[in-house]
Amino acid sequence: MASDKTKPPLTYAGVGINLEKRRATVQRYRDVTKAATRPEVLSGVGPFGGLFALGNKYRDPVLVSSTDGVGTKVKIAALVGRYEGLGHDLVNQSINDALTCGAEPLFFLDYIASADLTPDQKVALVKGIAEACEAASCALLGGETSDMPDVYRPGDFDMAGFVVSVVERDEIIDGSSIVAGDLLFGLPSNGLHTNGYSLARPALGIGTGPADSADDRARLERIEPELGESLADALLKPHTSYVNAMKPTLRQGTAQALRLIKGMSHNTGGGFEENLPRMLPEGLSARVHKDAWPVPPIFPFIQRSGGIEEAEMYRVFNMGLGFVFAVSPDAAGRVQSLVPGALRVGEVSNVTAGGEQVELV
Repeated sequence: MASDKTKPPLTYAGVGINLEKRRATVQRYRDVTKAATRPEVLSGVGPFGGLFALGNKYRDPVLVSSTDGVGTKVKIAALVGRYEGLGHDLVNQSINDALTCGAEPLFFLDYIASADLTPDQKVALVKGIAEACEAASCALLGGETSDMPDVYRPGDFDMAGFVVSVVERDEIIDGSSIVAGDLLFGLPSNGLHTNGYSLARPALGIGTGPADSADDRARLERIEPELGESLADALLKPHTSYVNAMKPTLRQGTAQALRLIKGMSHNTGGGFEENLPRMLPEGLSARVHKDAWPVPPIFPFIQRSGGIEEAEMYRVFNMGLGFVFAVSPDAAGRVQSLVPGALRVGEVSNVTAGGEQVELV
């Protein structure tokens, strides 16, 4: 087939991928990720594979891995041009999942794909990832940024994260020791975290049309008296990390852990019904008192705006309770002294005749 001499030659830049800009952006990644490291890291950003040496620090290490994304929260961030917080979302979502086993985060990798994110937007995402990693003493070991103009529409992008954590084999927390009569404690969330945006957006009438909707942007930036802040501020609060809050209860620097925590649940997608049973042995249920923690005002705002039933809210959202853990009654005082922000939110009981593993009262 003969080429058309009247057309300019086809180039990578011509189809939307500028290699020079990409190389310059990777250099900026190196600058913003310098602090997100650990002594065990043997390679910086750039090699084909990241190197991490476990060394002889652990007696019988078990690696714990987890991966996740931030869902359609990316649409809200894109509408108002706020990208950095999504990096915190990405890291904290994954390290919290691994934490439920009692694991300490070692290193993290990210994947960002888009049609036309600018270099500044890409760097903002990676900067947020690096900040969250540094806060959790987790190394940002590497990642990938992919330009895919024919897969994503202009303005669209997605991101995923992968964490590798570690726990000593005899310190794994799996919920198997939980019994009826144990107490449930919880740590508050600051809002939706990274879950439920596919319900929240249509409930609020935001982010369901074109990515560059001026009306949506104006609504998001307007101060809502009921919230005391804008919708953008309320919806884009970064996912809370619970790693540092729970660390005092887990490893004590000796071969014998205090074993205060029997089981943990990261209250994310699927709300209470899907997440709390994941830490419970068969035949047990969680009785949760809904008045035991403050519900951030964004949740009733969404509920009323969308005409959503209360039961559906608790099935979808964390409703202000981001992390739940089980302890024996005699350990309750010790746990509260080690985790000052922990609230008693319920107790473990035997499954009733109805068979539900979660009872909200």
